[in-house]
Amino acid sequence: MNNLIEKSDPRVIDIFRRLEKASSLIDKLEVPSRRSFNGQRFVTDRELSERLRVSRRTLQEYRSAGTIPYYLICGKILYKELEIQQFLEDSRKQTIDQQELV
Repeated sequence: MNNLIEKSDPRVIDIFRRLEKASSLIDKLEVPSRRSFNGQRFVTDRELSERLRVSRRTLQEYRSAGTIPYYLICGKILYKELEIQQFLEDSRKQTIDQQELV
């Protein structure tokens, strides 16, 4: 009796298909490593719009209104992650339960 499994065996094909799918899902979960500058991390306009789930046009309106801090370097817009986090914290509204009644 031959117990050798060949690569044409449907079980082997299924295993490789599942491995490829798992690899693809892992790639999507990986956060791209960002290099820092002086310990500070920056994100691009595209990255921030994806994270905040707003359009890049909306970010442009925030910049024009002076609502959101940014850097313009040789025509490229960058945002310091810590400043964006602070901006979001400062913009947070409290729920009625958290507000003190006067």
